[in-house]
Amino acid sequence: MAGESGGTEVPEAKVAVLIPCLDEALSIGRVVRDFQTSLPGAAVYVFDNGSGDNSVAEARAAGARVAIEPTRGKGNVVRRMFADVEADIYLLVDGDGTYDSGAAPRVVEALTRQRCDMVNVARDGVAGSFRAGHRLGNRMLTALVGRIFGTRSRDMLSGYKAFTRRFVKSFPARSRGFEIETELLVHALELHVSFCEISAPYHPRPSGSQSKLRTFRDGMLILKLIVSLVMNERPAMFFALVAALLSVTSLLLGIPVILTYLDIGLVPRLPTAVLAAALMLAAILSLFSGLVLQTVTEGRREMKRLAYLRQPSPPWHDELSGP
Repeated sequence: MAGESGGTEVPEAKVAVLIPCLDEALSIGRVVRDFQTSLPGAAVYVFDNGSGDNSVAEARAAGARVAIEPTRGKGNVVRRMFADVEADIYLLVDGDGTYDSGAAPRVVEALTRQRCDMVNVARDGVAGSFRAGHRLGNRMLTALVGRIFGTRSRDMLSGYKAFTRRFVKSFPARSRGFEIETELLVHALELHVSFCEISAPYHPRPSGSQSKLRTFRDGMLILKLIVSLVMNERPAMFFALVAALLSVTSLLLGIPVILTYLDIGLVPRLPTAVLAAALMLAAILSLFSGLVLQTVTEGRREMKRLAYLRQPSPPWHDELSGP
């Protein structure tokens, strides 16, 4: 890739197009060829996740470099891709033919011109491109993550993204399935790296092709991941909420007992009183646990930031070093 950034020539960058694939024989060949056309010189990698159709043969026939990841789940495939592929720019896209290959040069340009470490491609869908419930679920989950972690993304679950090498090689990739998109975004927000978003068309799947996404199951997995991320990345807030819930429950149970004791001088419901006291003690312990874990989290965040900084800066940043 060559171009300009602020009037300065951008050094050649090695671009890798990463395509996770599972039973996409109807579309994978066209997706590979379309991205080869849109990004001449880019290396196109297809990581097959145990397809039972001709996806591997179609990808190879189209000129892709094919690898096999037998452990099922998109997160497992992405983790393998990030570990095995060497490049300066990583463009991640699904192999179902729904994402616009023509937008790829704009995605790469946004990464280099705006000096982003991650570019998210928000989907502008045409009629029939989104399954029932997907759009609403996406908006709700995106809004929830935005509220907690502070993102302005409007399409967190898009499978069309680009990253710099230093982002990819410092990303821990713990997710196993479709929740990987959420983890990618939260990682960028927690590291405070440069994040930007552009829009591109989103098309219906080819006739006869079926989505691997299950609305309710995968939505619950994403929600579970969000709760886990809040607990791990915002422990003070998480355990403060737990403490508040326990305190309110304790007061609701304990106040009638206290009022009865003040009225007649006896504790008629001793088990209830003991339970209320135990809940209040648990609330106090939860609050202090959150404060301690917040310190641990800050240390982990610093370690992740140092891992990110150990990676070389992108080649298009070379002009910052001066003559």
